[in-house]
Amino acid sequence: MKRYFIAILLAGIAATACMSRKQYTVADGVMLGTTFHVCAELADMPSQRLYAEIMRIDAEMKASMSIFDERSLLSRINRGETDSLDEYLIDNLSLARRIGGFSGGSYDITVKPLTDAWGFAAKNAAENPDVDSLLQFVGCDKWRIEGGRVVKTDPRVQFDLNSIAKGYTVDKVAEMLERAGAENYLVEVGGEVRCRGVNGAGNVWTVGIDNPYEGNMSPGADLCGAVQLRDRALATSGNYRRFRIDGNGRKIVHTINPRTGYGSVSRLLSATVVAATCAEADALATMFMTAGADSAIETAESMRDSVGVFFILDDGNGGYEIFKTIDR
Repeated sequence: MKRYFIAILLAGIAATACMSRKQYTVADGVMLGTTFHVCAELADMPSQRLYAEIMRIDAEMKASMSIFDERSLLSRINRGETDSLDEYLIDNLSLARRIGGFSGGSYDITVKPLTDAWGFAAKNAAENPDVDSLLQFVGCDKWRIEGGRVVKTDPRVQFDLNSIAKGYTVDKVAEMLERAGAENYLVEVGGEVRCRGVNGAGNVWTVGIDNPYEGNMSPGADLCGAVQLRDRALATSGNYRRFRIDGNGRKIVHTINPRTGYGSVSRLLSATVVAATCAEADALATMFMTAGADSAIETAESMRDSVGVFFILDDGNGGYEIFKTIDR
């Protein structure tokens, strides 16, 4: 359901941010199968310990929510081996239900049978998936949480949390930094970002947004805009990096519309969302991409008091049109 191409941290700004007038601790590496960069003002945590704490969170998130690890709790729930939820799954399922409820069906985490069939969940793609037969297992009315357990209306209902888990992981790293006393930090995992305070130069953290042309595989090299983050989180969704061409020459995008069962293609090329938490921004970015341009703009206007957006749209003439509710 989700993308792995989101808004990219400006490398130059990141470097400036971590060259300190203040003493910032930096850790870089790989988590959740993608890169991470953490820069925080921490008095008592050297880089090695910060890295170890991040790896601990990485292991916990994978053990809970990975659809790629057959041993994870979510994978076992999807196979019907257990119905018990941990705190991470309860958090994510609850937020996904809330967002799914007001999305009109454009956001739904039960799309896993569809993402499997289209080849975007570590599965071989079917050339012509039987979409109608799979849609009977998709919908937020197909499950509920009762007493720490998930109850499905059909055992074939399955969850894909790729549209929310990475943002949630960013939030968990941020919470760890705040418990350690950090008042100024940046956390970035695969382009999902959460910031607090200021960078090492005393300036507001700034994050760049890539130009969403097809096949743009060089994050940060060609930017369409930038957003300043003041104690907020940011995520971006789009279809310009994660897609495939089938045997008939059709472009199959990874953002699957839960209402139709097919990839969502519209003149909305990328949707960047700024919200209080990265999990919320992550899920909303997918929701907007699935909804399509007109519906996304209308919904974003209604949410402008709590959520900011930076939409890049095809203007129909080979260029871009920008719609945003973010000042900077």
